[in-house]
Amino acid sequence: MNLSPSESTINESAQGVPGAKIPKGPLQEKWSHYKATCRLVSFNNKKKLDIIVVGTGLAGSAAAASLAEAGYNIKSFCFQDSPRRAHSVAAQGGVNSAKNYQNDGDNVYRMFYDTLKGGDFRAREANVYRLAECSASLIDQAVAQGVPFAREYGGYLSNRSFGGVQVRRTFYARGQTGQQLLLGAYSALMRQVSAGKVELFTRHEMLELVMVDGKARGIIARNLDTGEIERHSAHAVILASGGFGKIFYLSTLAMGCNGSAIWRAHKKGALMASPSWTQIHPTSLPQQGEHQSKLTLMSESLRNDGRIWVPKQQGDHRHPNDIPEEERDYYLERRYPAFGNLAPRDISSRAAKERIDAGHGVGQMKNAVYLDFKAAIAEYGLDKIKERYGNLFRMYEKITGVDAYKEPMKISPAAHFSMGGLWVDYELSTSIPGLYALGECNFSDHGANRLGANSLLQACVDGYFIIPYTIGDYLADDIKTGTIDTDLPEFAEAEKAASDLLEKLTSIKGSKPADYFHKKLGRLIWDYCGVTRNEKGLKTAIESIRKLREEFWTDLKVPGTAGEINSELEKAGRVADYLEFGELMCYDALTRNESCGAHFREEYQTEDGEALRDDENFCFISCWDYQGEDKEPILHKEQLVFEETKLIARNYKK
Repeated sequence: MNLSPSESTINESAQGVPGAKIPKGPLQEKWSHYKATCRLVSFNNKKKLDIIVVGTGLAGSAAAASLAEAGYNIKSFCFQDSPRRAHSVAAQGGVNSAKNYQNDGDNVYRMFYDTLKGGDFRAREANVYRLAECSASLIDQAVAQGVPFAREYGGYLSNRSFGGVQVRRTFYARGQTGQQLLLGAYSALMRQVSAGKVELFTRHEMLELVMVDGKARGIIARNLDTGEIERHSAHAVILASGGFGKIFYLSTLAMGCNGSAIWRAHKKGALMASPSWTQIHPTSLPQQGEHQSKLTLMSESLRNDGRIWVPKQQGDHRHPNDIPEEERDYYLERRYPAFGNLAPRDISSRAAKERIDAGHGVGQMKNAVYLDFKAAIAEYGLDKIKERYGNLFRMYEKITGVDAYKEPMKISPAAHFSMGGLWVDYELSTSIPGLYALGECNFSDHGANRLGANSLLQACVDGYFIIPYTIGDYLADDIKTGTIDTDLPEFAEAEKAASDLLEKLTSIKGSKPADYFHKKLGRLIWDYCGVTRNEKGLKTAIESIRKLREEFWTDLKVPGTAGEINSELEKAGRVADYLEFGELMCYDALTRNESCGAHFREEYQTEDGEALRDDENFCFISCWDYQGEDKEPILHKEQLVFEETKLIARNYKK
């Protein structure tokens, strides 16, 4: 891919996006209508069909377990040594559900509207409503699986608030909600492994998607313990491989998280939707030095009781406890009085960056703000705060050596979640027949900004409740197909392409490791396509990424060979993908001349510094079509239609 930042026009088409397959009828009845009318595969016929699931996080484990329980033959792949190590465990704060246990006015429609508004009206109504509609069933299933949600004294499940809403709909298991939900999904998955319905391939990484007659029919995978390249066939392939936030290098994601599976699928023809929509989380531990490899997430739930502030005086070096109240700027409460410290993540991150850039940052690198629990402890008592957040406070003290019960935490914005991803229709099918994308690796439900506690929800809903219905509608045509033969020439071609890439990476024999290029790329993306963006910076980033990619292919050093355990080779393959992915991210941001959600173009803002959306010209999903190396991708537009809601400017001030 060779994108020219000097181009004044873009190659675009309104015809290249497949139909979204949104059912007809009232919004509240679309999903029920779909389930009542979609084609089914009988239990006996499901035994004749094979499905590959790449990824064993919440979406992948839920899908594999549910589909195996239904009768399909499943192959499940993960690069970790156990499905339990999937990064879903890192989600801390909770999972949303419109059950209205607190009797504070919540309902499915309110949750739907909060999510749509939180995403700055850049998502499909039908998909978002289905997410809210299915949310209640998830809590019941999770409880049945034994997930230890927090409970009130009388035994009822407890709830708390998260950013962007005014009700309490977030169910939580202290600060370990993701881990506990994943344990439930993992148990369901391993039950099917034991039953022989799921064949589990740990320490395997997908290298290529195999297509036969225009349909996804398998993958090429590398055994990371032996280096062996393997062919695996199926009647359909499900990608549940997570997001691409690790492109920033410093992020809240684990080092192994990557976007290679979806990028390889994109290069085979799957449309990539809105890749510039990446979320910056406002509640991370700040960077402490130049040699860090990741950042640590502190749950957004802390913003329920913690108050965020900076010193009013620039460069104030006093201990935070020595700064009196009148000299503190509680800037979220000042700017967004209706939501205060629970303003959505994109707004909260931009507000923090603005204060830091204005010289009010605190901490060793002056890159943080304070999160203070003094008032909450005074109001509720120390024991209550420990009950709510004790493990998070312990984690903070273990990392920083600071007792946050006695002085404020220091937090900072950090790269986190991918709202963009593979384009999918209502059935979660990509533009490649037989290829599905679940959870964070699709663009489906969050628009331009994800509300907190909707990540775990989407992953579970996609895996447990949606794909078991929608994939059957597709597989109904494959009952008589028979087993897909891995000796087909398409498998040989895909295997050769994967092997050639590995050989190319190991044969460069340069002087710089993959991490060198990843760090430089991450800095470019953070500086020019991070919390804020502008035309000049994005063009600079595109040119710089292109030069960095040229350097990568001439000066990369990968020790060892492909036929062995080789973690540096794994990194190199992922960085090669990121160097292409990052350019597309910047180009997507450059071609969207508006501000919406996490995409904040400095040229498009109101007089008081809020995002200025352009609904007349940009009320669409950007869908990018890969055309080949050094060729400009084609932009297709899925126009968004709002029948049940009215497009309004987001306002969290009143």
